[in-house]
Amino acid sequence: MSKPAHPRTLADSEARAIARNLRTSPRKLNLVAQSIRGMKAGDALSALRFSKRRIAGDVRKCLQAAIANAENNHELDVDRLIVSEASVGKGLVMRRWMPAARGRSGKIAKAFSHITIVVRENEEKA
Repeated sequence: MSKPAHPRTLADSEARAIARNLRTSPRKLNLVAQSIRGMKAGDALSALRFSKRRIAGDVRKCLQAAIANAENNHELDVDRLIVSEASVGKGLVMRRWMPAARGRSGKIAKAFSHITIVVRENEEKA
């Protein structure tokens, strides 16, 4: 006996990939996610390839996973895919401390974040 299958939450023309525990703050990651929302999948890959932000490489890997899920699991056409959603969420926060003057300590928060990328097959206009 196994667990019953969960119903699919996305439409039939959509595929998703999630990257968890990326070592950057959600605010910085959202700047990269904002730059690819609504773009064609190929254009978004190119934009991430030449982005100067460090975390763009991890976002690019997540987008490639979403494209692969669309192609292999849902038989969608790769050339017609667009990035319909790129949402960022908070992860855990590692808390560190550094000694400060006069016996005090300064807090350092090292934030992690998650990103969810949903690609959708664009309908051809008749």
